[in-house]
Amino acid sequence: MSGIVSILKIAIDIYASLLLIRVLLQLVQADFFNPISQTLFKVTSPVVEPLRRIFPTIGNLNTAGLAAALLLKWAYWLIVLILSGLIGPQMLGYLAVALVELLGTLIDVYFWGIFILVISSWVGTASHPTVRLVTQIVDPYMAPFRRIIPNIGMIDLSPMVAIFTLMIIRDRLMPQLVGVIQPLLG
Repeated sequence: MSGIVSILKIAIDIYASLLLIRVLLQLVQADFFNPISQTLFKVTSPVVEPLRRIFPTIGNLNTAGLAAALLLKWAYWLIVLILSGLIGPQMLGYLAVALVELLGTLIDVYFWGIFILVISSWVGTASHPTVRLVTQIVDPYMAPFRRIIPNIGMIDLSPMVAIFTLMIIRDRLMPQLVGVIQPLLG
């Protein structure tokens, strides 16, 4: 049974990541006609579109996509709790766990996005549709770092500082959030 639960976890994590990327694409108003954007929207629409009635888009923020990602992560924990026979008030606490996991996914998206941009700048594939899309997602996060940290000749150190910032958030702040949530889990 644990093998099925592990496969379910992987599938949910992948789909929640796609939902979160969809939210980011809409938030930054990325190129909708990019083939990757089109595919992502088609794959996530069956879940997001029904939720749009309940969670309307606010400005550029697709709250339906965000809610879908959060509810999907929470659904995994509810399944695990039900299979473990731990049905009770702590189930609501796992909504906070799902939120922290979603924040971790967001950190991973930016981490790998920056990594892709750095590698593509070395290889010279900046015009590839995937790289253009990743650039559109990552640029709003990178902009403050680029303003503060000057280039050293042809070397841009801002991606390194941006990645270190993500690592600090993941390794220092996330465990503190988990510590705050722990009492809610009974």
